Amino acid sequence: MLPDHEATVGRMNISAILCTYNRCQDLTKALDTIAVSKLPESVEWEVLVVDNNSRDQTRAVAEDFCRRYPGRFRYLFEARQGKSHALNAGIRESRGDILAFMDDDVTVDSTWLQNLTAPLLDGKWVGVGGPVLPQRQVELPKWISLDERYALGPLVMFDLGPNSAELTEAPFGTNMAFQKKMFDKYGGFRTDLGPQPGSEIRGEDSEFVYRLLEAGERLGYEPSALVYHSIPENRLRKEYFLAWWFDKGRADVRALGTPPETRWLLGGVPLIWFRRLIMWTLRWMTAFESSRRFSCKLKVCFVAGQITESCRLRHKVRSNQHEQRCEKNAEYAAGLTTDSVANKEIS
Repeated sequence: MLPDHEATVGRMNISAILCTYNRCQDLTKALDTIAVSKLPESVEWEVLVVDNNSRDQTRAVAEDFCRRYPGRFRYLFEARQGKSHALNAGIRESRGDILAFMDDDVTVDSTWLQNLTAPLLDGKWVGVGGPVLPQRQVELPKWISLDERYALGPLVMFDLGPNSAELTEAPFGTNMAFQKKMFDKYGGFRTDLGPQPGSEIRGEDSEFVYRLLEAGERLGYEPSALVYHSIPENRLRKEYFLAWWFDKGRADVRALGTPPETRWLLGGVPLIWFRRLIMWTLRWMTAFESSRRFSCKLKVCFVAGQITESCRLRHKVRSNQHEQRCEKNAEYAAGLTTDSVANKEIS
């Protein structure tokens, strides 16, 4: 059953943006599900497939959908590698007043696009996020502690319950929508965040959401906008969880920087982070229950990621300062040389 907004939804056009890279088989499944989306006939909507320089059959898959659903699907090639480049290209080329985002490794309900975008019409929210659930029943390993707030974050699972509410945290990027004017007002996704060759540091979606929240914009949670995410077997391994939390720590620092209330620094790194690293390491080594022990180990990885990125940023700042000093010295030397030549000519 469609939401009560059906009568007014025709006032806006919708663009669903899907960025993809070398996942042509998953892409086919994702596009099959959104192709049968149920929206009022008065609504103009499109699916924009952004190919981020894939080397498989991605283009052929996307163009097949363009032929099968003329006017509904569009194909866009973005050669600059990195998901944020692809997302920003999709935003620029989109025709909708509302932009919805999904990934190439998900499937969606036929009412997903309608349910996700309809709450944006009355102006109460500028953005909306929805649940991300597993595509299949998964037997979770015993070392995963479900008592932790974001225990299933590495599996890209997000569920705030059955009731609509205001969002005070970032939803997952594979199930969110915004008024397009938000990107005109606050800019696009940061290109130093998001998956790219040689880096799995994510956070481009959450950084944009927190940018809106800090500016006082209001976002909503819509439980009826359902997305189902695949869970490959490799994501159910400890190594994947450890790497994910380490990169999460790096992404948070890269996106948000060092906490402004930090008073004590050690080598440019908040001293409290070293204290937390020691604390969680001790708890990891002394915990008796396996899930508790692994949970502490994940926190060690997270804090280690924070410290690593903080050191990297400090080194980058110092390198930039050194380059600026060198440039100024070169300019000064060039000025002295010019003055010397001029003085000789005068004499």
